Amino acid sequence: MRRLKVLFLPVMRQYHPWGEDVVELVGRNHDLTIYDPQQPLEGQFAQVDAVIDHGGAQGTRAMMDAAKQARLWQVTTTGFEHVDVAYLKQRGIPVAHSPGFFSCAALAETAMMFILMLSRRYRQAAELFGQGQLYEPMGEELGGKVLGIVGFGASGQELARRARGFGMKVQAIDLHLPEPAVLEELKPEFMGSPADLDQVVAQADFLSLHLHSNPQTHHTIDGRRLGLMKPTACLINVARGALADEEALYEALIEGRIGGAGLDVFAREPIDPGAPVFQLPNVVATPHTAGVTRQVSRRRAQGAAENVDRVAKGFEPLHRIDT
Repeated sequence: MRRLKVLFLPVMRQYHPWGEDVVELVGRNHDLTIYDPQQPLEGQFAQVDAVIDHGGAQGTRAMMDAAKQARLWQVTTTGFEHVDVAYLKQRGIPVAHSPGFFSCAALAETAMMFILMLSRRYRQAAELFGQGQLYEPMGEELGGKVLGIVGFGASGQELARRARGFGMKVQAIDLHLPEPAVLEELKPEFMGSPADLDQVVAQADFLSLHLHSNPQTHHTIDGRRLGLMKPTACLINVARGALADEEALYEALIEGRIGGAGLDVFAREPIDPGAPVFQLPNVVATPHTAGVTRQVSRRRAQGAAENVDRVAKGFEPLHRIDT
């Protein structure tokens, strides 16, 4: 295996530890440099064999044009709506991403955390604790509650595994029927297609979104579907902000038409933490950190390193999104 010339495009504000893992693992076998926005890009991209793009709309068409010899454009995120895949395909540069199973456990844990916080009314409890009050608020146990999972891929299945431990009843929606072994293990109470989504929305006590963001999934949860939810039901979103109509969601929360929300992703980021919706006691939010764990960083860097090694050996990269 020959050493390749690799250029890394980090999101600078998130360089540690994401960048350190890429530099360590890819740099073991290849000559890796970090893109310097203060230097002309032509000289940095001209002889590059592979580009590792951490995301955040870092890769521009000018960079893609300059990368004349590139045989891989590796995206280290699961979502790739920020990547001009069509242009890279036109340029003949193979594009790969980091699939959901690299981050599924982290996303599922965050979704489960939101469910627990909302069921035990964490924000109200924390406020009362600060006031020295005891024995309030009254919470709800999760046993017997219906968890609707919209998108039963890697993270949705991991959430189902955790929810079953709490005695929740899982109802799932996906375009494709999972493997029989998965259904046998997880035993969802109901497994349906997108045509059954309204039914699951109406029955769920907690509705958790686990879809990719694309034109077909945009505003999957819109004003109409929010109106189908129980007034006590909570929406969980650790996937992509655009999956829900934020304006309609915020109105439903402020007006008390649904029970609450746990949100890690937002259609417009960064968000305004002072917005009225985020002051509600039944809204818990985190700053897009569901997938931000040491383990996810390591797995994604390992995936990038494996693909660079494969290209160096003359093999096709794994997890291509341009075919």
